[in-house]
Amino acid sequence: MPLETPPNEESSKWVLPPIRDCLFLTGPTASGKTPLAQSIAKRLDAEIISLDSMAIYRGMDIGTAKPSATDRSEVQYHLLDIIEPTESFSVSSFVSLAHQTAHEIRSRGRHVLFCGGTPLYLKSLLRGMFLGPEADWEFREAVERDLSDHGPTALRERLQQVDPLAASKIHPNDHRRAIRALEVARLTGRPLSHWQSQFETPSKSMPVAVLGLERGWLHERINARVDQMLADGLVEEVEALLAKHSELGRTARQAVGYREVIEHLDGTHTLHETAELIKAHTRQFARRQEIWYRGLEELTRVDVDRSSQHDALVDQLCSFYMQAGAGSAS
Repeated sequence: MPLETPPNEESSKWVLPPIRDCLFLTGPTASGKTPLAQSIAKRLDAEIISLDSMAIYRGMDIGTAKPSATDRSEVQYHLLDIIEPTESFSVSSFVSLAHQTAHEIRSRGRHVLFCGGTPLYLKSLLRGMFLGPEADWEFREAVERDLSDHGPTALRERLQQVDPLAASKIHPNDHRRAIRALEVARLTGRPLSHWQSQFETPSKSMPVAVLGLERGWLHERINARVDQMLADGLVEEVEALLAKHSELGRTARQAVGYREVIEHLDGTHTLHETAELIKAHTRQFARRQEIWYRGLEELTRVDVDRSSQHDALVDQLCSFYMQAGAGSAS
């Protein structure tokens, strides 16, 4: 099937380039990013942009370990508490807002420090991402009619003709993504796989530090953090959210800590079982984060052990950022 629209000058509107002149601090959950970022921001006259896909939700404070009110009074934080937990929020929405926010911070002559542990957000900022054109609803409806009339095999064959690489990566039952791939090819004149391949090249232009902890110690920190969250009122926080919103959106509802507490409130688990589930799921999440980090060549590992001192780590990280010569305020 031929592509119907040639590439044109509009293509720049479909792409967000890699972000520039920023500092990054990431690491697995409970690795101690926030207190380090707080001190670094004070030292380097920086403002912090949250790199956490769950901290965007209002009212989800304890379970996402947001910085305290005192911390936020001392350092300016961004992209926290920006939507209700009933709403959805895409990666592209985050990256677009992050670009805009970073530009505003630099215009004030300050450094930009991203801090958080959502790897997909991190990768999309470092390497850029394809936004794609707006939906063509008439085209989508036509493809959906074909799907209804001729079945998924015909849709699959059509995608294989237009974009065999995308067809090999999209699950046969994921009709929504298959239709989007066809739509992108039609509207841009190039297959979706062409656009996505542009954002796989590592970017070495910015200092990106990832905290590395020995697994046993990280697990101890995770377990202690979960116990503290429950002591601080995580169950009550979830009760208040449900009282206000009746039901949380799909993404917020699936957040580690919130999902398990909701099940506890439904009578599925005891409080002790809930605590153990949150700990186990958080450890699994940390493992997935670490796998992501290993796939990002841009990252420089900063080892943290039980003997590490806060001030020494701040010195080390600030030196790393400044020696890299990036993140300059302008």
